[in-house]
Amino acid sequence: MTVHNLYIFDRNGNCLYYNEWNRKKQAGISKDEEYKLMYGMLFSIRSFVSKMSPLDMKEGFLSFQTSRYRLHYYETPSGLKFVMNTDLSVSNARETLQHIYSNLYVELIVKNPVCSSAPSLDSEVFSSRLDAFIRALPYYSPRAA
Repeated sequence: MTVHNLYIFDRNGNCLYYNEWNRKKQAGISKDEEYKLMYGMLFSIRSFVSKMSPLDMKEGFLSFQTSRYRLHYYETPSGLKFVMNTDLSVSNARETLQHIYSNLYVELIVKNPVCSSAPSLDSEVFSSRLDAFIRALPYYSPRAA
């Protein structure tokens, strides 16, 4: 089991934060292009899911999987989007993404007057605490990548 990477997007599609842990294959494009492709895919999937659902969905789009990885998605009421890619054995990372938002992002970025006005998350404290949190997850394993 492993965590591959994490994206944090703002409501306008700007990538505020990106980190990778156990990602073996690179996209072969620039990071900015990768961020735009990821956000565009999320936008399309969310739109498709909301239009095709036979019921009114409170949660909306939560995750999808391919033959190689699972993408986990969490959107905050303010429009922040947290996207984590893991291997297939991680069935649900919603609580993990909620924890990253409420206990790390809100506490270390939103409540910090120095960080909250910046267009990207350039906080060493946030990065180091997030890294420690991810590495402590029960499904994080550097050997499984």
